[in-house]
Amino acid sequence: MSWNHVYRFVQRIPRGRVLTYGGLAKALRLPGGARTAGRAMAATPSGKGIPWHRVLGEHGKILIREPYASLQRKLLESEGVTIVESRVDLKRHLWKPPVRSAVKQKASRKRI
Repeated sequence: MSWNHVYRFVQRIPRGRVLTYGGLAKALRLPGGARTAGRAMAATPSGKGIPWHRVLGEHGKILIREPYASLQRKLLESEGVTIVESRVDLKRHLWKPPVRSAVKQKASRKRI
């Protein structure tokens, strides 16, 4: 399965902002929800400029294992994201993707 549409969407998350796996799944209407989003992010190719570190678990929790959890924390902190006990304050840092019009949604579905 190709995750390119997921990666293009993740590239839109601004510096200093985060999105949850569930939020990603909802925005893209991924079948299987947050688990599918997690699978896509686990398969992120390196060296493509995809900010994988901006996608977190429910309630802003860093869910991945070491050594990547430390790297994710470091990358987020370098963007000004505050992390307390492996959690990001979603009230402060959550990115809310712009709502697309129904016309644009239909057009993008045809391309996928």
